[in-house]
Amino acid sequence: MRIESDIKLDFKDVLIRPKRSTLNSRNEVDVHRTFRFLHTGTEWTGFPLIAANMDVTGTISMARALGRFGALTALHKHYPERALVDFFASEDGAHAFYSIGTTEADFAKLAQVRKRTTIKHLCLDVANGYSEKFLDTVKRARDDSPDAIIMAGNVVTGDMTEALILAGADIVKIGIGPGSVCTTRKVTGVGYPQLSAIIECADAAHGLKGQVCADGGCTAPGDVAKAFGAGADFVMLGGMLAGHDECDGEIRYEERNGEKVPVGMTFYGMSSETAMKKYAGGVAHYRAAEGKTVETPYRGPVENTMGEILGGVRSMMTYIGATQLKEVSKRTTFVRVTAQTNDIFGG
Repeated sequence: MRIESDIKLDFKDVLIRPKRSTLNSRNEVDVHRTFRFLHTGTEWTGFPLIAANMDVTGTISMARALGRFGALTALHKHYPERALVDFFASEDGAHAFYSIGTTEADFAKLAQVRKRTTIKHLCLDVANGYSEKFLDTVKRARDDSPDAIIMAGNVVTGDMTEALILAGADIVKIGIGPGSVCTTRKVTGVGYPQLSAIIECADAAHGLKGQVCADGGCTAPGDVAKAFGAGADFVMLGGMLAGHDECDGEIRYEERNGEKVPVGMTFYGMSSETAMKKYAGGVAHYRAAEGKTVETPYRGPVENTMGEILGGVRSMMTYIGATQLKEVSKRTTFVRVTAQTNDIFGG
């Protein structure tokens, strides 16, 4: 047994300190970034936000909507082959990741889709990225898809971030347990405060010319800003994008003035009992559900929320004098807040 005494922080534990700036307007900042990826040498330019590959948010409709903002979507892996072929053959396919796990069935399905179209972005997603099998899976995916931008995870420490990059990942997904419908920390006791995980893993990845994607824990635009400030190259969102027209969650209606009005939408983790019943017939006897099912308010089209996120990030940049998004981590100074201060600021 060992105890690490170093302080580890979450989004709620810090604020970004403002600095003097010559910027006068949010219109003066650029929220887009251009990345050159380690293993492919290819470039991508856009707003580095990704909708999570959950079956509620990782939808084709979401990919089309976010693509208009230059953002990305990791599609969930449960679409039929025909739908995936048609989508990735279209222009909108450039704004999405094809998601797989580690099973032979996942790789067989990918092979069938790739016979009929090109897959440029690949997301290898498991709850626990620390197994040797997962490293082998990343190596296999790189060998099979030498020209694809590969995102793999999830991990929360620098050593495994480096291992995944050396195995073939261009982007490493960071986060174990921070998601709003993830219960891993409560069920297993395993996790890592998300802000510190991003800082440490970004440092490891950037030393190898790789990138990281902060996955989970953002509940407001300010958290997205903090993730970029901590060194995240990409930020993945689930709960913040749930409840919109582009999602596939079940909508609950209420009757108001003689009309049915949408008021809520089902949202659940992909390790929840709801998801496992839907795709695996139930929770296997050797494991426990590590996600929950909630109802999130109905929010209309996702463009409204994207406007809030972009506005928050732009405003943060003006507060610290960053004209380009790539400058944010270099210009960010975090201030730790006490529990009392945290309550004052709504953290």
